[in-house]
Amino acid sequence: MPVAAAAHVIDATQANFEVEALNASLQQPVLVDFWAAWCGPCKQLGPILEKLAGEYAGAFRLVKVDTDKEMALAQLFGVRSLPTVMLIRDGQPVDGFMGALPERAVREFLARHGIQPGAAADEADAPVADAPLETPEESIARLQQALAREPDKAELKLELAQAFMRAGNAKAAAAELDALPANLASDDRARSLRSRLDLAHALDGAPDAVLLRARIAADLNDYAARDLLAVRKLVDGDSAGALDDLLALLADARGWNEGQAKKRLLAAFQVIDDAELVAQTRRRMAALLF
Repeated sequence: MPVAAAAHVIDATQANFEVEALNASLQQPVLVDFWAAWCGPCKQLGPILEKLAGEYAGAFRLVKVDTDKEMALAQLFGVRSLPTVMLIRDGQPVDGFMGALPERAVREFLARHGIQPGAAADEADAPVADAPLETPEESIARLQQALAREPDKAELKLELAQAFMRAGNAKAAAAELDALPANLASDDRARSLRSRLDLAHALDGAPDAVLLRARIAADLNDYAARDLLAVRKLVDGDSAGALDDLLALLADARGWNEGQAKKRLLAAFQVIDDAELVAQTRRRMAALLF
């Protein structure tokens, strides 16, 4: 390993993963490299990641997980092939890739998420400016005008999709999201928005909270009602209550509807802004699964 990289590369185990990866991602992006000694492509990708960790000098942290020794971690993150690399921010995975990408492609992946050499120092020195207040409707009007001038600027389409969602127009947000090119469709902002839309769509035609609670009171095994009530809480802003409900559903009916509770939890992690709450819930979920 290059000497310059040593300070930015961590070998993780199940015992220290929470601190070295999840908690660390609250301060800087964390790239998790799932690898194994027998894996040929891992031997190609590993040195590239370590070299970039040194060159980027704190713009991201590289956490390496030997899957032969840490099978539980690999299973928790759904690793199916090696190498698998995941980008974690604010305690949750936001993107990733599989296979031994060339150095150029890894640099492009990092750049797509705003990770550049020296970015950590630049951000620390940058002055903080107050963002002007703007209503969702004002944002939509501004972005539509900008797109009229620059129709090929896909970044504006993603911003417009976000503005439509803030305005409560899920249909328009979905249309803009579906029109994004592949490179932006995998952006962490687009993934988060897609999760918000999926949660909103789950409530299409669903009973209100009062009826759902009545169904649950009558039958605690009405897993569909428990799932929908948790989603309704999440959409209404009760993140802690929603996560508690989903954890309880996972404990009671882990395999129900092809692992619906786990899927809901992972989607919730994408949309909840409270990084500490997400990290705590991830630990509780891991305790239930393993």
